[in-house]
Amino acid sequence: MFGSKETESPSNESKKQAILDFDGKKYDIDSLPEEVKELIKGLQVADTQFKMHQDNLKLIDISRKTLGSQLKQKLEGLSTIE
Repeated sequence: MFGSKETESPSNESKKQAILDFDGKKYDIDSLPEEVKELIKGLQVADTQFKMHQDNLKLIDISRKTLGSQLKQKLEGLSTIE
């Protein structure tokens, strides 16, 4: 859906061109209006936050599974009420 990258321009290899790839179309970011650039920045922040929270959820899931395994191990051999 959304992506941006820098590519080298054939005419000026020392300067990199910022490209927005959105809905299958490519745009030169430097030529876009400031309002659009701000929206792009907002999407980048949202994407970063989303990935961070996904990583946190993965860590919580791993911790939960580890705690469950530890509990199972500690309960082995103990008497139950049923």
